[in-house]
Amino acid sequence: MSAAVGGPASSPRTDDPTPVDPTPEQAALVAHSAVELSELVHRREVSCVEVMTAHLAQIERYNPQLNAIVALRDRDELVAEARERDEELAAGRSRGWMHGLPHAVKDLAAARGLPHTNGSRVYADRVAETDDVHVARIRAAGAIIIGKTNTPEFGLGSQSYNEVWGTTANPYDTTRTAGGSSGGGAAALAARMVPVADGSDNMGSLRNPPAFNHVVGLRPSWGRVPEPGFVPYGSVNGPMGRTVRDVARLLSTMAGPDPRAPLSLDDDPAGLAATLERDVAGTRIAWVGDWDGHLATEPGILALGESALATFERLGCVVEATMPAYDPEEIWRSYLAWRAWGNLRYADLYDDPATRALMKPEFVWEVEYGLRLSARDLTRAAAARDGWYAALADLLERYDFVVAPSAQVFPFDKAVHWPEEIDGRPMDTYHRWMETVVPWTMSTHPVAALPAGFDQRGLPTGIQLVGRRHDDHGVLQLAYAYEGASPVMDGTPPPLLTGAGREH
Repeated sequence: MSAAVGGPASSPRTDDPTPVDPTPEQAALVAHSAVELSELVHRREVSCVEVMTAHLAQIERYNPQLNAIVALRDRDELVAEARERDEELAAGRSRGWMHGLPHAVKDLAAARGLPHTNGSRVYADRVAETDDVHVARIRAAGAIIIGKTNTPEFGLGSQSYNEVWGTTANPYDTTRTAGGSSGGGAAALAARMVPVADGSDNMGSLRNPPAFNHVVGLRPSWGRVPEPGFVPYGSVNGPMGRTVRDVARLLSTMAGPDPRAPLSLDDDPAGLAATLERDVAGTRIAWVGDWDGHLATEPGILALGESALATFERLGCVVEATMPAYDPEEIWRSYLAWRAWGNLRYADLYDDPATRALMKPEFVWEVEYGLRLSARDLTRAAAARDGWYAALADLLERYDFVVAPSAQVFPFDKAVHWPEEIDGRPMDTYHRWMETVVPWTMSTHPVAALPAGFDQRGLPTGIQLVGRRHDDHGVLQLAYAYEGASPVMDGTPPPLLTGAGREH
């Protein structure tokens, strides 16, 4: 395996002496939300250097167990940048709300000067020369880019392992996966190693990891965060945080039109972080659960989802179990075609025997599936997607929102690449166990991922809150109301940070 620049050599060491706990002052500082930290920094109640060193202490203490942040930059360089941010504030200059806040970028995105491996040995030596659009916007808002967050190879599969950086563990049980493909960012958030995190989502990568790590995510409407190209295959970039307000603020930073993205939305992104308080009484919510038994679910998943529904009901919402008038198996078949079509952009890597040998089996499966598709197959998949969109539009005329589970299983053994069965039902592909997220990917509607609670083992799960077309702000408002009323969203850190976690 080729050594990446800043790659495996910069991954967390597991042979270090017993790590030193952050000071009580540092632990208190990293417990703040990103918005709170921003306010403290701009009031000059804490310095950017203090914020940076507190988060670096948190990383030094907990990242060796989690392997969530990779390609971490040199400590002295980061502290020096934080000191420059303090000098700017002293001179009356702020770069934006993220001024001086540490930020790690998902390793599927390009961040200038840092490894851009996609978690693949194919790109183990690649270093980004420029920033992707959303990364440039985060940097322009004042964030200090400290490194990358781990992801599965090319983002394929909701288990963040690869042969460049290794496997990311879950802070609620370090023997288990953090999910993916935004698993590194979600685990880093839960462990208070970063204030907010960016991610991307094709098949639930801003929904499944938040469920596994008890944090908040948002899959934005297609075009909300600019994406290149004329075809909405499925993947979007979006935010994660420990609070809804943080997620809204980061989304407003990442979002907005860009002339290089022909399908980007023209709305002013500032409105996304506007007033989140709203009376939600009377809001009508459709609960789809397991699609009347179509989806296999691990015992306990549906019960926790239904307990989350009780929070909406306490807010005065009307919740009803219902089924969209569309065959979920048809949605699944059309999704496989759209996904494989999008992954054909990697066909050149498959065609070269040298690079094909470096691709994991699931990656090879995706490309070979795409190569078997005909023009007629794609035409049928497009028609099926149109049909599903029409059915969902009809449902959302009768209901304001849809709620569904964010995951079909609880976090599983991190040595397992993917669950081959759920509650005795075999999975026919490496990603069938994630089917609950697929309908909403295909519709391009905005979806919030919210914590739903824990099973008897202390393992978390979550729900998806699906809004109407382009109503990202409405989704955030209902999510904010849920957060305020939910008994499980109390800001309690994971067991790893309190000394009660299982560290292996």
